[in-house]
Amino acid sequence: MTRKNLDRPFGKAGVAMLQDGFPPIVERLRQLLPGVLICITIALATTFIADHYGGPTLLYALLFGMALHFLSEEGRCVAGIEFAARTILRFGVALLGVRITVEQVTSLGIGPIVTVVAGVVLTILAGVVLARLMGLHRDMGLLTGGAVAICGASAALALSAVMPRGANSERNTILTVVGVTTLSTAAMVLYPLIAGVLSLTDQQAGVFLGGTIHDVAQVVGAGYMISEETGDVATFVKLMRVAMLVPVVMCFILLYRHAEGSQNSGKIPRLPGFLVAFVVLVIINSLGAIPTSVADGMTDLSRWCLVTAIAALGVKTSFQKLAVVGWKPVILMVSETLFLLGLVLAFILFGLVSL
Repeated sequence: MTRKNLDRPFGKAGVAMLQDGFPPIVERLRQLLPGVLICITIALATTFIADHYGGPTLLYALLFGMALHFLSEEGRCVAGIEFAARTILRFGVALLGVRITVEQVTSLGIGPIVTVVAGVVLTILAGVVLARLMGLHRDMGLLTGGAVAICGASAALALSAVMPRGANSERNTILTVVGVTTLSTAAMVLYPLIAGVLSLTDQQAGVFLGGTIHDVAQVVGAGYMISEETGDVATFVKLMRVAMLVPVVMCFILLYRHAEGSQNSGKIPRLPGFLVAFVVLVIINSLGAIPTSVADGMTDLSRWCLVTAIAALGVKTSFQKLAVVGWKPVILMVSETLFLLGLVLAFILFGLVSL
């Protein structure tokens, strides 16, 4: 059979399909691959350093990324860095749903649930009020308040994904991630000492640590420093705070949809795909349909996606732009952290949390 006969089954239409269908996909991959590989390389390097020498992986990824800021200004890496900062970020947030079940949220009774809900709502409102008092934009108060109240860097990334994109939105996100990660690391060391000074029981200490420390990893570390029971309770309380990410993101969507204009205020806002996926995974996980090995793998994948996305956000941010902001956002996040600390301790010490 001749070469001409071999090609005949495809015909002109088949050749046209190959030319019109596959090349755009290949071209898109060619555009994204350099930037994505840069971000993955940063994630691998920072994870290795954190695993072997200690320290917060996300903070390392930010700093390493910022050192390579020149890659985001022009060249072959720009498209891939943008993809990592948005699409990979949302995928990682969606996969957080495999860490939560409805049973975990309800297992501790009404007291911790009230504490978590009140802490999240009041801390976000306090962030808005404090931001206004300091002369900062309301969006900064909402973003930092949500990050402090819910789950640190992960919440900051999820909330920023549904907030309007402006000239300073990425800079504010980076500042928030750096701030809450640093404060969470300090809290992991200091808060167990506070629990000891106040002679809290293991369960009370678990509610205290899970209700106040920003990031999940630091909550786990601080809880198991005290005892296994404290670590278990702290982890469950923290997961309840993570579960609050869904209603808070929904409130942010409604808030900003209303702010866009009266013609859009009556429309039902579209749910972001990553939020829908998050809720679906929580439901599936609650039904026990996800094997433990699969859930562990998805959790690891989520962590890698978030570290990669943080690296991308770091690459997109320059030290010069951060230096312009000043100390007000730092003072804002410290104030929100102290507010949440005092609120949760008040619930525990005044007997509002029955354990």
